[in-house]
This record gives sequence, structure tokens and C-alpha cells, in this order.
Amino acid sequence: MDDHVSDPATEVFVAHRDLLFTVAYEMLGSAADAEDVLQETWLRWVRVDLAQVRDQRAYLVRITTRQALNRLRTLKRRKEAYVGSWLPEPLLTAPDVAEDVELSEHLSLALMFILETLSPTERAVFVLREVFDIGYDDIAAAIDKSPAAARQISYRARRHVDARRPRTPVSPEETRAALSSFQRALATGDLRGLLDVLAPDVVFVSDGGGLRLAALQPVVGADKVLRYMAGSIDKAGGILTGELTTVNGNPGLILRLDGVVDGVLAFRVENARVTGLYYVRNPEKLTRVESETPLTSR
Repeated sequence: MDDHVSDPATEVFVAHRDLLFTVAYEMLGSAADAEDVLQETWLRWVRVDLAQVRDQRAYLVRITTRQALNRLRTLKRRKEAYVGSWLPEPLLTAPDVAEDVELSEHLSLALMFILETLSPTERAVFVLREVFDIGYDDIAAAIDKSPAAARQISYRARRHVDARRPRTPVSPEETRAALSSFQRALATGDLRGLLDVLAPDVVFVSDGGGLRLAALQPVVGADKVLRYMAGSIDKAGGILTGELTTVNGNPGLILRLDGVVDGVLAFRVENARVTGLYYVRNPEKLTRVESETPLTSR
């Protein structure tokens, strides 16, 4: 697509590009796949007769959803052959994303990890309804179902997600306090000091994709998590540091080993205790943690 071309189709697509990328990323958890979906959406959009389109935003979201659903089914097969746990690709985001409370909650690695347990259609409906407030008629058109069926799928998906996510909202300050404890622990080497901020049943999920050392299964329990982390740091050697940043609209840490990015650590916090740790080490998923990716729900 030539950025210098000025025509109605291009102008409309560019105006909604960040939204479309966010829709695709929320459905896929992969920036590269989201970019591919946008390219496919563009190729279909330029063949549309704009005079026949009542709501251009809704129409573009519909095309994007259909392409993302096709990609999601392919990605699902790829994930089944993935080595270890599969976590979403973390994105460095601007402060305005964090200011949108609902969007930042849905973009969190913790919630996106839960979305992995939904079927492709359930995930598409949940994302469109809960994150982007799309009407059931437009959702139905995007997934080739009746509005009544879309409503039922939405109810089922929301009930599934609600049963697994924190019941009480957590302030960014609480999360940053937990992150500061991790920063201090890395700086001093005193991981046992983290027992004060880790919930007894904390879950640690790491994603190395078979390219970096990572736990093949989630590690459960504060003592086991600390032992695993301490062992991993010993094996890595060198100096490990944590830099506070904003990942997917939420506070997170970029961990560097001897100054080189080793991974991104995201947190789930409930009642001022860390209940979930999500560590992405797969280098193929660390290409967007040093420059911001614009995301929006509008």
C-alpha cells in the first residue's frame, strides 16, 4: 500500500488502522499475524464499493474479524505443536493505552492467556463485544451466525472468562509496588524476599518456544516458583536487571541479562499479592518491546 496515494478507501483504512490492528492482535496474540491480517483486510477493502457501505468502521472490523478467524484456526494448530506454554507476544505501549482502563485490562497478558482457552469463535465474539462494544448484529455478520447465536456465544465466553479472571480491579500502583519488589530482588539477589508479595498459590508461566530455557508446564506455589526462578538465574549467569515499563497497557518488567533483552515479565495482582507471573523469553516474540505499538478500542 502506497502511503502517498490519497483516495477514499485508503483514507478510511488508515483512519481505522490502529483499531483494526488491535482487534486482530486481541484475537491472535501475535503482532506478526495481526499485520498479515491487516494486509489481507486491505486487499479485500480496496475491492469494496464504498457507496454500498453503510458503516465503514463496522465493515472493516467485519473483514478483519473474518480474516483473523481464519488465521486463528491455523494458529491453533501451530500452538498445539508449540514447545511448552504459549503466551501472547508482549507489546510496548504508550501511556494512553494504560489510561483506557477497560482496554488495558483486556490487553493484559494475564487475560489474553485466559482467552487462549476459548474456541476461535468464542474468542472472536468475546473480543468484539467486551473489548470493542460491537453490536450483536455486526458480530453475527462477522462470524456468519444469527444475532441470537452471537448473543449466546458471548454469554458463554464471558462466563468462562469471568470464572478465571480476578474479581476485584487492581490499581496500577499496586502492580507497580509488586514490580518494585521484583526489581529489588533482582538487584540484591534476595529472591526469598519476594515471599511477602507472592500469593501462596502463585502460578508462573514461561514461554521459551523451544528457543530459550523455560518451564514446559506452569509452576505452581510460591516456594516452587522461587526455586525455579533462582535456578534459572544461576544457569543463565551474568547480571540480570529489571526495567519498569508498560506492556500491553499494564506495568511490566523488561529483564536484561548483561544489558541484552532476555524477556518480558508481566504480572497478575490480586489483593496486593502476585497471583500470576508470565515470562516471555521466546526471542521471536520480543521484537516489539523497545518501540511503542499504537493500540486503541475506538
